[in-house]
Amino acid sequence: MTVRHGDGMVRTWINADLATMDPAHGRSYGALDHGADGRHAIRTTQGRIEAILPMRDWRPASGETVIDVAGRWVTPGLIDCHTHLVWGGDRAGEFEQRLAGTSYAEIAAAGGGIGSTVRATRAASEEELAQAAAARLAPLLAEGLTTVEIKSGYGLNLADELKQLRAARQVASLVPVRVTTTLLAAHAVPPDYAGRADDYISHVCDTIMPAAAEEGLAEAVDVFCEHLAFSPAQCERVFVRAHELGLPVKGHMEQLSNLGGSRLAAAHGALSVDHLEYLDAAGIEALADAGTSAVLLPGAFYFLREKQVPPVEGLRRAGVPMAVATDLNPGTSPFASLRLMANMACILFGLTVEEALAGITREAARALGLEGRRGVLAEGADADLAVWSVPHPNFLIYEPLAPRLWQRVIGGEIVS
Repeated sequence: MTVRHGDGMVRTWINADLATMDPAHGRSYGALDHGADGRHAIRTTQGRIEAILPMRDWRPASGETVIDVAGRWVTPGLIDCHTHLVWGGDRAGEFEQRLAGTSYAEIAAAGGGIGSTVRATRAASEEELAQAAAARLAPLLAEGLTTVEIKSGYGLNLADELKQLRAARQVASLVPVRVTTTLLAAHAVPPDYAGRADDYISHVCDTIMPAAAEEGLAEAVDVFCEHLAFSPAQCERVFVRAHELGLPVKGHMEQLSNLGGSRLAAAHGALSVDHLEYLDAAGIEALADAGTSAVLLPGAFYFLREKQVPPVEGLRRAGVPMAVATDLNPGTSPFASLRLMANMACILFGLTVEEALAGITREAARALGLEGRRGVLAEGADADLAVWSVPHPNFLIYEPLAPRLWQRVIGGEIVS
């Protein structure tokens, strides 16, 4: 199913309690007055929110389709701003091996790890990758997802990186969801460039990135700055080339060590830096000064049994926006539940419930460069909504696996 993102019809959701997630309202969750005497109507047309009205001021317009939500809560549609959704094969056997005490290095030496995913992804067709990715989205759609970011990074050559990005674009024609794509060719050094990371970065900058830009396949460029991936100097080469091609940047930073990647990314105006377990005070200050978002990925932290938590309190004090995402991938975060990740961000990292819900709506949109357009209920924003059968928005995080979604709306069209 292709989402048309607005079919021109006027639709209005009435008798709604609204958690707008818009801080301009000055209330928790951006909630407007609610209860029987304070409910609201949301009128949409041309894919956007045209008006938010108290019910006492609403009058049906000619030709308007009316949906009575009968006091249910409406939030912005959920946004997963960091996934690796398109891949071939699986890594379930490695999960068992790690639990039995086998190290990642030993698994990789035996042909496992990211190398096994690269081989399987290269062997799969574009159509096979798109179909598998669409199937993986089903649980996320069922919990209110309306936008998903999908990275490449398992092809690690020209043909297969572009194949991954094309497959990601296909997903939106298979299931009703908005897709943004990110080129992550600088994810790992491929086997054919073993010991030649600089040469591979040259290939990324001189060949893969221009081709992806020419075909319009990527909205952003990502890098993995880590001792087992790429150095800050190598990542900076990618950032510079991305700017030349007119593409914004982001980065996997400070997950396993502190190489100063976040400061580097902030200096290049990055949309976001993600993971951040080893982020230091200088990195926090750089993010705050640059307006770069921090994306927290508790699924990978949990799955890898890490101990160092991201410096949430420091980020909070500095006013750095904090998003939350699944990091959905076969090796380190096989979790297709954004609400569960938000719950984990509260329990493992110390976010408040409101921060967590903002992290999968408003702040996730900001991390994708969509601030004000998605992730909030506001006049002029995209009409991407989720309608919930809950007594309060905090239930979405409190009981993350409960099937509370009543309706999902993209561009003013009901899609589930």
